[in-house]
Amino acid sequence: MGILDSLENSPELKGMLGQLGAAVIPAVLGEVLGNGGQGGLSAIVAKLEQAGLGDQVKSWIGNGQNLPITADQLQQVLGSDTVKQLAARFNIPVDQLSKVLAQALPGAVDSASPDGKLPHTA
Repeated sequence: MGILDSLENSPELKGMLGQLGAAVIPAVLGEVLGNGGQGGLSAIVAKLEQAGLGDQVKSWIGNGQNLPITADQLQQVLGSDTVKQLAARFNIPVDQLSKVLAQALPGAVDSASPDGKLPHTA
């Protein structure tokens, strides 16, 4: 199972999606976590840590409960231009995209690091 596969079946995420549709969020996360201009998972983790969100990131990679991140925090890390571009590409309102990504990202990083470590290919 890939990093994004479990997200399509997440009841919490499906409840938040509303008009977005369950198929869109894995594609958006693929852009953010893949090499879609953000540099991959390791680069996103590094950006989050540099922005002072190291405790959250450690909780996602570790085996305990995932600490939350806010939509505003995520938008600051990714950059508002990037969020706007993603929103336009997937035809999603910017504020809704940020909220859903903030909810989905901790679980996606957690799924990508089952042994408490980021994969070397991330």
